[in-house]
Amino acid sequence: MTPARAPRADAVRNRRKILAAAAQQITAHGPDAGMDEIAAAAGVAVGTLYRHFPTKTDLVAAVVAASVARVADDAEAALGRVEAGARAVGELTAFLGRVVEASVTDRAVKAAAQTLGAEPGQRTDEDRAGGAVAALIRIGQADGDIHRDVTVDDIYLLFSTAPTEQPPAARARWLALVTPGLTTHARPTEG
Repeated sequence: MTPARAPRADAVRNRRKILAAAAQQITAHGPDAGMDEIAAAAGVAVGTLYRHFPTKTDLVAAVVAASVARVADDAEAALGRVEAGARAVGELTAFLGRVVEASVTDRAVKAAAQTLGAEPGQRTDEDRAGGAVAALIRIGQADGDIHRDVTVDDIYLLFSTAPTEQPPAARARWLALVTPGLTTHARPTEG
């Protein structure tokens, strides 16, 4: 069996340009962004786009997969900070806030956050994200900071219900309201 040949440098470069343009177009126009517009934004011919991504579904899935990878990287970085001495409860709530804020301007992140825990199939990056979030939860529970019944699915539920269409003050208020549901710490009183 002959080993697979590495892709040519221009093919790798074109794929990267297409994915970046698709992410930008999906962010600006949602999943209805046209393939012609994406190709133009990437500076490639439509045929080149279709050679890399035979259907729009393939392209959108690749953009969402890249966003899931970024979420997984963020979750693992949060876990790394906890392993270096940070509090798990603070890292988990900060992670939740970062994903929600990224979802506001990047529809691919929003789609990625909403598909976490929902899509079967190859899930290496989703498994990385889930594993890191589960570890944050376990550590926070061991510290007595996170309720014993909180699960990874609860975090995914929060992602899917976040008020990403609301102004920043409303999103901050949402986070302040949901945090006591995750943590053993009461909400600070105003006054």
